[in-house]
Amino acid sequence: MWLFGGKDWNVVGIMFEKPDSFTINANRVKGKLAESVKTRVRIHERTILWVVYDQKGAILEKGTGNGHNYVPQETIKNLEQILHTNLTIREILKLLESGQTDKAARKLIWSGYPRVEKTEE
Repeated sequence: MWLFGGKDWNVVGIMFEKPDSFTINANRVKGKLAESVKTRVRIHERTILWVVYDQKGAILEKGTGNGHNYVPQETIKNLEQILHTNLTIREILKLLESGQTDKAARKLIWSGYPRVEKTEE
């Protein structure tokens, strides 16, 4: 929070692309726009998990999005455990916190993707 209580958030959405590929979409937003962006990320149909960080990297809020049904519950629990340590998330937060950009997106790189069973035809 700023000196007079204004919001300066990094809103991150982990989005479902396919079972073995998620994307991180992130926005640095300030003031009244912060709540609006958080709501839009939260209600997006492919959002698995959304997180609001402050500019020091602390988690202010988090929750599951409308896309949580695309993945097993165990995958969501695993995602919640890596929110502070995953290199892809840390890199995006660093970009936003430094002011280099106010929007960033990357493929989430991690070893916890659910295994996709391939059927023989």
